[in-house]
Amino acid sequence: MSDKISLGELIAVLPEVHGQHARTTRLYALLEKISAETVKNSPFARSENAREILGDFGAIELPYYAMGAVDSLDLFGLDELMIFAFYWKNRSRYRRSADIGANLGLHSVLMEKCGWHVKAYEPDPRHAAILRQNLTRNGSIGVELVEAAVSDKAGRLEFVRVLGNTTSSHLVGAKQNAYGELERFPVAVEAIGDIMPEVDFVKMDAEGQEKTIILGTTAQHWTAVDMMVEVGSEPNAEAIYGHLRRLGLNAYAQRLGWGRVASLAEMPTSYRHGSLFLTARPLGPWNQG
Repeated sequence: MSDKISLGELIAVLPEVHGQHARTTRLYALLEKISAETVKNSPFARSENAREILGDFGAIELPYYAMGAVDSLDLFGLDELMIFAFYWKNRSRYRRSADIGANLGLHSVLMEKCGWHVKAYEPDPRHAAILRQNLTRNGSIGVELVEAAVSDKAGRLEFVRVLGNTTSSHLVGAKQNAYGELERFPVAVEAIGDIMPEVDFVKMDAEGQEKTIILGTTAQHWTAVDMMVEVGSEPNAEAIYGHLRRLGLNAYAQRLGWGRVASLAEMPTSYRHGSLFLTARPLGPWNQG
């Protein structure tokens, strides 16, 4: 019997220690080292035969891809594993989800493994092509790929592809200091107001567009929808916090061990602070399932 820790085992234990999920805890530091070493030695580090049993999710296939300064192994970082654990714990609560900023499709594949119908929104045609291949590899027939970005209004906008780190690509204006070599081209954009009535859960990694998207929602949109989101800047955090207060929504932050956000100072302002869970209900993400 192997004494190596698997990614599936890490995902399984994370709900039990959710109060220690803040990056400032000693347990986080330990688990981060373990998860980094585990994924580096996993089949996902290969371009072929990149298939592994991911705990309760079953077999997952995701070949290795380079995306500039980052690669597909970064999609298995500890913060991501926490979100995967959240999906499985809450698999019976949700039925229809939107994956905004779907990238290569790993989150969409895992949400579909929970039995959810998923709409995966990905505007970069390069990522979308790989995403489609990954859906086929994993038999993810419950995922619908939408090759579009999301904002407060539908239409077409300019998209900025950051060649040195394509996971950082974004709609024009969403980030102030895009670095390195860039490519710009128009993409389709769908309105968040048209998406929210069709789902009960949203995962959003919109690379700076999160403020515009969330400010495009009304209280009615949130009556039956929860959201897991990454907040990328102080101005975005301030605007989102004000909107949540106006709508009477609750926010629970990874940086607080998933405690309820009670002030602007407790809001995440960077990916380094982890995720933010938004809900109209008075229960945090680990008290839902």
